Amino acid sequence: MKPAKLICALLAGAALLANHQGEPTDPETKAWWDLATELSSDAYEGRASGSPGHERAAVLVASKLAAAGFRPLGENGSWYQRVPLEEVAVSFATLDGEVGRLHHLDDFVVRPQPGLPRSASYALSYRGYCGAGDLGDVAGRVVICHNTRRSGLPSDPEREAAVRAAGAAAIIQIADPGFTIEPPRWPFAYNKVVSTPREIPTADSFVSILLNADALGRLVPRHDAATLVTKGAAGEPLPSFDGGTVRLTTVLRTSQYSSPNVIGYLPGTDPALADQAILLGAHLDGYGFGHAVDGDALYNGTLDDAAYVALLLKFAEARRGKGLKRPIIIGVWTGEELGLHGSRWFAAHPTWPLAKIAGVLNLDQLRPIFPLERLTTHGRTDSTMGDHAAALAAKYGFVLQDDPEPERRLILRTDHRPFMEAGIPFLNFTFGFEPGSESERIYRHWYRTGYHKPQDDPQQLMDWQAAKTFNHFWLELAERIADDPASPRWHEGSELAGKYAKD
Repeated sequence: MKPAKLICALLAGAALLANHQGEPTDPETKAWWDLATELSSDAYEGRASGSPGHERAAVLVASKLAAAGFRPLGENGSWYQRVPLEEVAVSFATLDGEVGRLHHLDDFVVRPQPGLPRSASYALSYRGYCGAGDLGDVAGRVVICHNTRRSGLPSDPEREAAVRAAGAAAIIQIADPGFTIEPPRWPFAYNKVVSTPREIPTADSFVSILLNADALGRLVPRHDAATLVTKGAAGEPLPSFDGGTVRLTTVLRTSQYSSPNVIGYLPGTDPALADQAILLGAHLDGYGFGHAVDGDALYNGTLDDAAYVALLLKFAEARRGKGLKRPIIIGVWTGEELGLHGSRWFAAHPTWPLAKIAGVLNLDQLRPIFPLERLTTHGRTDSTMGDHAAALAAKYGFVLQDDPEPERRLILRTDHRPFMEAGIPFLNFTFGFEPGSESERIYRHWYRTGYHKPQDDPQQLMDWQAAKTFNHFWLELAERIADDPASPRWHEGSELAGKYAKD
């Protein structure tokens, strides 16, 4: 490393350590983190849905709920609701261009689906953004496209639809390095899709490949790949050309299994509110074992989401079996990481009627790795739950904000979604920051190096004051909503209410 870069790296590391050294000093935060550390320890193997580690973690969660005085709300009087899952995985693949082999998971992934060819060769066409009018004759070929995420350019589905309609056999989409708010993260942990039985993908011989932009030069060696990537990321005009071939080989593996939701409840104390339960949720599953990063192949998933399963359990322990006015349901979901399968399954097969759930507080997407000054809040202005949250945020010394990056679609990427779509008021939170601040730098760095990586483990740097503040805020919020004489309700004029609210 050059001296100037080394100095910058050391200064950045020092800034991180200044805010994140040591362990939490207050007993409550330490107890929470000890439980988060246990749940995300190597003993639970990253808690991949259907794995032995996930099963052991589910048993631990159920035992904690039972010890806290909650009652089972799973199937047949148990703590568990089994979710049937089917997995289709590309367990091995190669992609050979004219000047060498691309490495599966580091350089490319293939959409897993029944019908994927074991071995195939294709003539290659490069067509820029792959608008329908730009394709020309690509019948039987593989078409390289930039999946640039900019207004006025084709979306991923539009590109693929156009390439299919033109008679191509395959598409290679270059992951967009210009989408800086959530840039592509390589390597991938693995290459699979997980579905419930009603969502199993149908057989399809059309091949869809996602390509690391750094690998483009090995597919188009006679062209300036770096310039094409730079222009494509910026949405600038691009050429079209034909030439060269690629050869793809794949090994497809399918499996069927089930994985448990863990569900418990605490009866309310006010009979008049017995049909207005508050659902508190977080997901237990992580990525498990995957492609090694810096020699580490175990994706512990500490902040995503073991720490917030731990916070649910700390809420349960604090109650000591004593109910609030409304019933409390704790839903610890499986299958979130690859499709929200556990929460979706519960919403479709509820063990407590959805019509008797008045509100949902979801815990996911939380990263207490810098000071808590702003909290992005999905559902902030849509219901009276947001009003409670705003009042408590003022008490704790931070502000709520709407999602400043809606193009990431975080509101649709976690387990409150099935309940939102069922018309139930909800809240979900993400730590926010001022643009250009040190907090933003830490946040962006974590998304590059920690999100869905083995480095999301108990040894990562934390801001313990931020963690403590959020935990106290959230625990008080849950109690406040559960004890409020007025039921959570959508605000008139809410866009989400207009789209999802029940009659």
